[in-house]
Amino acid sequence: MKSRFISQWLDAFLTGHTLRANSLIITIYGDAIAPHGGTVWLGSFIKLVEPLGLNPRMVRTSVFRLSKEKWLVSEQIGRNSYYSLTATGHRRFEHAYRRIYDDPRQKWDGDWQVVFTGGGLLSPPQHDALRRELLWEGFGVIAPGVLAHPYANHESVLDILQSTGTHDKVVVIQGRTLGALSSRPLQELVRECWNLDAIAEDYKRFSDCFRPVTRAIRAARELDPEQAFCVRTLLIHEFRRVQLRDPQLPRQLLPNDWPGDVARQICSELYTLTRQQAERHLANVLETANGPLPEAAPYFQLRFRAMAADGIEEKA
Repeated sequence: MKSRFISQWLDAFLTGHTLRANSLIITIYGDAIAPHGGTVWLGSFIKLVEPLGLNPRMVRTSVFRLSKEKWLVSEQIGRNSYYSLTATGHRRFEHAYRRIYDDPRQKWDGDWQVVFTGGGLLSPPQHDALRRELLWEGFGVIAPGVLAHPYANHESVLDILQSTGTHDKVVVIQGRTLGALSSRPLQELVRECWNLDAIAEDYKRFSDCFRPVTRAIRAARELDPEQAFCVRTLLIHEFRRVQLRDPQLPRQLLPNDWPGDVARQICSELYTLTRQQAERHLANVLETANGPLPEAAPYFQLRFRAMAADGIEEKA
């Protein structure tokens, strides 16, 4: 039986938020379909996303655009179309979802990755593409032609350089902070290069939005599978949007009581609460060329596992 409170919450969310079909479909493929092989029949996908306000025409238009943008690839079998993630789509998901399900921040020892884009070897399109990808990865512009990050993933940076064709046109060095890792000059540099105030507000809005439904599901005796899928999808969609703006700085460089910590706690708990029933709904609705949706890959069970193991609970 569907929960009246969750139905009202979903209606209010869908009314109060503007959801771009392309972006929402990317979220669903990354969160729900990739762990199950990455390929589904379009007709079943249309049925899956209908409760989220996407009509068949919107879905068909969006998957066509995502195919043009190399996120998805289609295969026609008989009269049915099956859409799969491309290799490029998989790579992009790996970058994005590494931030979502596992907090990438560990103890920081003062190391920095610095990318120098000067020297005149980059064409304007290459410079723009590289700058955009590095900013998306969380780098900050600390001087003209100089971008840096205190916590960047080495593999991600190398992948960005390769994908933008700039690996032999820029200088990448690793440096180390001398002195205290939380000194005032360092704090001022962070404030100047990264807009943490805006990101903090995004996290607060996220927590305020999902805290009530977390409490309701925590107290519920049972959860409707379709509602579980909708809540989980909107949860990850919104958390993903904030995460992609968060530079993932070390804790030594963040303000005290950083609201991103509470937001991650809420996301972890609500994802865990909805996981089983959401998976049940996916199995009931989605189809592949070989029939039912295959079982999720083992890595799916590891999502948010570190936080659950630590026994972190939101104090609300």
